Amino acid sequence: MKKQKFYIETLGCKVNQYESDGIASCLEDKGLVRGEKNSSVDLCIINTCAVTSKAGMQSRQAIRRIIRDNPNAKIIVTGCHAQTDYERIKEIEEIDQIVCHKDKTLIADLIINPPKEPSNHRAPDQASGQLSSPSPFVFRPPDHSKKNRLLSFDKPVKGNMTRAYLKIQDGCNAFCNYCIVPYARGSSVSMPENQVFKHLEGLCRSGFKEVIITGIHTGMYGLDLTPATSLVNLIKTMDKQSSVDRVRISSIEPTELSEELINLACPGHIVCDHFHIPLQSGDDGILKRMKRPYSASFFEALIHKIHDKLPFAGIGVDTLIGFPSETDAQFENTFRLIEKLPISYLHVFPFSARKGTPAYHFSGKVTSQIIKERCARMRALDKEKRAAFIHANRGRKLQALVQKTQDKQTGSLKAVTSNYLTVLLETNDSIKGKLVDLIYEQCDSKMNPIGKIMD
Repeated sequence: MKKQKFYIETLGCKVNQYESDGIASCLEDKGLVRGEKNSSVDLCIINTCAVTSKAGMQSRQAIRRIIRDNPNAKIIVTGCHAQTDYERIKEIEEIDQIVCHKDKTLIADLIINPPKEPSNHRAPDQASGQLSSPSPFVFRPPDHSKKNRLLSFDKPVKGNMTRAYLKIQDGCNAFCNYCIVPYARGSSVSMPENQVFKHLEGLCRSGFKEVIITGIHTGMYGLDLTPATSLVNLIKTMDKQSSVDRVRISSIEPTELSEELINLACPGHIVCDHFHIPLQSGDDGILKRMKRPYSASFFEALIHKIHDKLPFAGIGVDTLIGFPSETDAQFENTFRLIEKLPISYLHVFPFSARKGTPAYHFSGKVTSQIIKERCARMRALDKEKRAAFIHANRGRKLQALVQKTQDKQTGSLKAVTSNYLTVLLETNDSIKGKLVDLIYEQCDSKMNPIGKIMD
């Protein structure tokens, strides 16, 4: 009997990527074969994103495109947009199943062994081996009044990249006024420490040199466990055990990036000297309106603390531009703060009102044209910061992990440094997936550093 082939399209964050890779691994364990985009497949899964209105729109566009490109495939939609805008997704008639967040990790099991109770999940027809029709779907929203549980996979999630993701936390209790994510994923929940190290050791045995620690609100790790623990305690144990060569923290809130955690990124320790820290706004009035629990001066002091201890650390910053009532002067406060800070790159997000969040009803909407102009200025500043950071690292000895895939445009190998620079190297199959010491003295026309391996 011909093996069924599936394709997964992933939108959004690293947590979504981790979950898609986990679903794929489970499907492969059940005998299905992973196919490529635009190939002939029997099953398509779209893992959607809802972080902005644009992300929701892109998710719906992806669903319709995949339906159009795969007219004979069964279509499953999951992810945050499916969770928060279920009724809107349900209007796309060609979708066969909508899987809520609580059932996402069970997709493979529910496809192969459907429950006897009515659900939306589709199972293979025993005679033909084809996927059969689904039964009615029962939707399950997050319940913040009950203790959540981490949705994870039994085995380490390897994916198909050189660096592995490990989701140690999910959900969020912060409820920032603009953010839909807590409504999609529920309250903060952590992976028990013994499971973290079981997955970490499995990834190490599989040859991974770097593991990216990820979560929706990673800094809240351990607070819900019994006994309670913390991200710092977890990383300190990783540092002592040295299960893998290096660990990268995907993103962390300003108030949760302690001096102790910064110290764990110093030479001789396991954490990469790279921090991605959401700022959102550099104006105290807007921060308060956003319900962010820090001030611009606190953020400024934190960045200088990192830079003083680790002068070549990669520091990425998220900004949310055009929040309701943001004046020209308030935007300038954000721009000037970032302009003077020693950061290495920016992620610039235009504000878009998310139905279901408090900010959706806020007055003082900023026009789309003004938001567009402000974002353009921030992105120009991002280019300046990236160029300055590349220049600052020129001629330095850097440790980098060589990626297994080559750069599509140049054909060169790509190597990711501990402080999050991507350096191009001459193609050499023997170094793929390995940690190397390199140096670069020049860049190509697109400002990509061109490096050479040190003897």
